[in-house]
Amino acid sequence: MEALALPAALPLVAGGGAGLSPERRAALGASLPLVQRDYRFERLWFWGCIQGVRGAYYIAEGLGPDRAAPRSRLYSLNCLDWSLLTPATKEMLALAEQLKGHFQGDPSFEYSLAEIDAEAAARLVQSGKEPVIKEEARLIATIEQIDRAVGIVPRGAFVKTPLGSVHENRYFEGLSLVEAKKLSSYFHFTEPANLKNKTLLEKADLDPSTDFLDSLEHDIPRGKGSKIKRCNEREGNREV
Repeated sequence: MEALALPAALPLVAGGGAGLSPERRAALGASLPLVQRDYRFERLWFWGCIQGVRGAYYIAEGLGPDRAAPRSRLYSLNCLDWSLLTPATKEMLALAEQLKGHFQGDPSFEYSLAEIDAEAAARLVQSGKEPVIKEEARLIATIEQIDRAVGIVPRGAFVKTPLGSVHENRYFEGLSLVEAKKLSSYFHFTEPANLKNKTLLEKADLDPSTDFLDSLEHDIPRGKGSKIKRCNEREGNREV
């Protein structure tokens, strides 16, 4: 959710006793506008929090003019002091996938790779590095994996310009009831992978300005996005 809309938006997503305390809300409301100003972000989103054993990580994402460009991610332990996270690397993602269990809540905490992946640990030792991975690296990889998996936008909400940059579509008013029931009307808001493998014949019916991302209909396993479809069908039946 956008940082400027936090006071109104946070109560709407707090359900089942899960939410932020009034103190945390006040701290976010005071600190995030300053983060947006200091880092000169065009937009700043409060991503959410990841709970650890000894504390929680509060995450924010900063965006520039190009909405599809890599985002700047920050974390805080107290909702007041924010630290910039480095971009995720393939090595981080591969190592973090092997880690199990809860986060500790301490970014300097070190996981021993020798107990998890002996081969990966041996490669690090040969390259002169310690066979450990810090929790901060695991945090970076986890945020990246979540964004890739569930960062979903409806078709038409964003448009791609002839110069290649992506912007919000100011004229987008939502999907029709018919289109909202189709998985092809929802896109993963990340670098496309399946789109590059389409043939010219398959691309002939696509609009380059709106169909520049991978749709949910091609997800593996198939039907992974069926919850969206079932929810929309219930809403549609209710309206009828």
